[in-house]
Amino acid sequence: MLDEEAEVVRPNGQAIRRRRQERGWPPRELIDAISQASLNSTGIKKTITPILLLSIEDHCEAIPYETLCLVADGLHCDPVDILALESEEEKEGD
Repeated sequence: MLDEEAEVVRPNGQAIRRRRQERGWPPRELIDAISQASLNSTGIKKTITPILLLSIEDHCEAIPYETLCLVADGLHCDPVDILALESEEEKEGD
């Protein structure tokens, strides 16, 4: 595993939920899309649990960069598009 993949990052939970809802997907459908995207790109099915998705969307739970990339692949977007900016993190900490 590359050091970059192990790095812990804070996702933008609202952006993830918004993108999921724009597609009309319930959480389970995003989880399935993540699994399918992983299988298509690597030949290995990787996904996240419904509890982790809820924690990401509701609490912007810190996750490994590799997991952020999985979510981005499922949403067909760039990982940067769903990464919390420092200013967003500061607002949550206040």
